[in-house]
Amino acid sequence: VGWDYDVVAELCKRLNCVPEFKQAAWDGIFPAMQAGEYDMLADGVTFTMERSYIVDFSIPYVIIGQVLLVRADETHTLDDFLATDNLKVGTQIGTTNEIVAKKTFPTKEIQSFEDFGGAVLALISGDIDGVVIDNVSASGYIGQNEGKIKIGSQITSDEMLAFVFPPGSDLVAPINAAMRAMH
Repeated sequence: VGWDYDVVAELCKRLNCVPEFKQAAWDGIFPAMQAGEYDMLADGVTFTMERSYIVDFSIPYVIIGQVLLVRADETHTLDDFLATDNLKVGTQIGTTNEIVAKKTFPTKEIQSFEDFGGAVLALISGDIDGVVIDNVSASGYIGQNEGKIKIGSQITSDEMLAFVFPPGSDLVAPINAAMRAMH
């Protein structure tokens, strides 16, 4: 259930194919793609130059930004996190969010979680003080945890999300054409 599933279903409808969805741990998706386990990744994957050397990307479908999620009753800003050693930051392992967290807070030990759900729970329970997450995902977690968390600060605003394919995949062109037709 979710945006990615709905879009892939619509793309396949337009391309006369049937998607087979598989769940996977985020930190293993690129090696699994390289091993031929998937034809396409659809999970809010950020385009990066480093990734483009090992996989092919579709055209971007959205531009997002990274934000710092904090508890709703906190007033901590990005500057507070940069200036205060005891504020703890979490994010999801193996993501561009983790890269942004480490670049933004080079002197902090970043707590990387298996998924954002775990990071958000740690934030709500007070185990950490902020979560580096994209603004779209942050909005979803804020909606699910109304009154408990909020966006404390914007960190970046220029990351492109795209679908991912094995190098040389013959699916890139038809997926791109179907995406253009949907705009």
